[in-house]
Amino acid sequence: MASASPGAVAVAAPATPGARASRSVPAWVWALPPVAVLALVFLYPLALVVQESLAPGAYADVLASTSFREALVTTVWLAAASTAGCLVLGFTLALVIAFVPFPGGRAVAKFIDVFLSFPSFLITLALLFLYGTVGMANGVWTDVTGDASGPFHFLTTPWGVLLAEITYFTPFVMRPLLAAFSQLETAQLEVASSLGARPLRIVRQVILPEALPALAAGGSLVLVMCLNEFGIVLFTGAKGVTTLPMLVYGKAILESDYAGACVVAVVNVALSVGLYVLYRGVSRRAGA
Repeated sequence: MASASPGAVAVAAPATPGARASRSVPAWVWALPPVAVLALVFLYPLALVVQESLAPGAYADVLASTSFREALVTTVWLAAASTAGCLVLGFTLALVIAFVPFPGGRAVAKFIDVFLSFPSFLITLALLFLYGTVGMANGVWTDVTGDASGPFHFLTTPWGVLLAEITYFTPFVMRPLLAAFSQLETAQLEVASSLGARPLRIVRQVILPEALPALAAGGSLVLVMCLNEFGIVLFTGAKGVTTLPMLVYGKAILESDYAGACVVAVVNVALSVGLYVLYRGVSRRAGA
């Protein structure tokens, strides 16, 4: 190997102007533009909502009102019931798609990804066309029986809202489940089957433990989204079903009670942030 001569002096390559500029500008300067946009678009309006909610007596009046307590209870039980329904239905459908061979199974799995982009009111309108007062089901009933009206009127009740939310949010549970099932080793299923385990036992002892992180992540996401759902409740026209987002709309638009609307909005945001933190923690553990 040739050695450098004793008199040789190493000369560093001159730094380019761009490199000198990048070293001279502190890193926090590059964070200013996105932080400024975030502050203008999100933080400033949120601060205005919080400031408006601090009007004298606003929290005391709203939190002590019957309408707020009923809306809070309705929001929580609808979100919890919808999440439970989505978990059961999503797990069942994901099992069928992932482990039961049938023609078009791969296309159905791809359709789940497309379904996630649908707006919630579109699903509600589809249910109204099917089971609404003048929908197809009632139309068939009146044509066959000759009655003046059909028997299907549940869409204007809390059960209609529950059905619409389960229909719309179930794919949000199925997507992480299908991803988890795709990583499950089929050798475990084959060994369990060769040992004489029945399908229900295989699901309970082999598949379900592997699916629990995905179920928890999907369920947490659905719970957060159901807690803030507005379009489904509005488009179903359910009478007597007032959730926190609907209460915000009613106080701000119908009653012009902006301070009360901001109080409800702050409570809703606090619940949502708490559940989102839970969702992120579950997602990190699930590797989602």
